[in-house]
Amino acid sequence: MSALIEIHPQNPQPRLIKQVVEAIRAGGVIVYPTDSCYALGCQIGNKAAMDRIRALRQLDDKHNMTLICRDLSEIATYAIVDNAMFRLLKANTPGAYTFVLPATHEVPRRLQHPKRKTIGIRVPNHPIVLALLEALGEPLVSTTLSLPQEEDPMTDPHEIYERLKHHVDMVVDGGYCGNLPTTVVDFVKGVAVIAREGKGDVRPFVG
Repeated sequence: MSALIEIHPQNPQPRLIKQVVEAIRAGGVIVYPTDSCYALGCQIGNKAAMDRIRALRQLDDKHNMTLICRDLSEIATYAIVDNAMFRLLKANTPGAYTFVLPATHEVPRRLQHPKRKTIGIRVPNHPIVLALLEALGEPLVSTTLSLPQEEDPMTDPHEIYERLKHHVDMVVDGGYCGNLPTTVVDFVKGVAVIAREGKGDVRPFVG
């Protein structure tokens, strides 16, 4: 059975952050809050944990997984970004956006879209996530906590725990989250294309 761990959404307790990081490093799948909605996450190199996330959400290999990064300095390691793109990303991060970009060779092939060779990149604006990433020292593989046959992501951490306690290793309770996923901006062809309109304001990327 998984653990439910309550962390202050504005001032995350370091000892509790450490517990979550230990669970991730041990191969665990976690549920955690973001600035858009709750998400599923695991360590970047752990195939078994990623397979569990795909099974839980019933995702095929064409679904772009996302790397949650601390800041833009990590992006160049995992994605190919030109100067114009970088300026646009810098002006709009951290925030409720996922950017689809060409993947570098540092991204495991199983994380890339099989045909497009892309990766989703996100820099969230949430104290708990940023504290986790700082303690973990690397990006987190992630996807929205949106269960099959359900239209909206789950918002209540206690309900999440009751429904998923036999499927994940830890649920991080950071209070209620919204049910709007990120806005997805696709940069693969060198220009910004809105692939999904969500919480992030689309105006910086259109017109």
